Amino acid sequence: MSLHSAAAPLVTLAEAEGGHHNSLNPAVTGGSAFVILLLLLWITTRFNRDR
Repeated sequence: MSLHSAAAPLVTLAEAEGGHHNSLNPAVTGGSAFVILLLLLWITTRFNRDR
């Protein structure tokens, strides 16, 4: 079974279900993910004092 033949039904299913939600703003979602990753980076560097 190739990757293309396995992915094709999933793409069809995703398109049938709509695929997008009106309340999800990509800028807010991306910005939130960026802030969370920066926070995790800051926490990690605070605990890693052996460097």
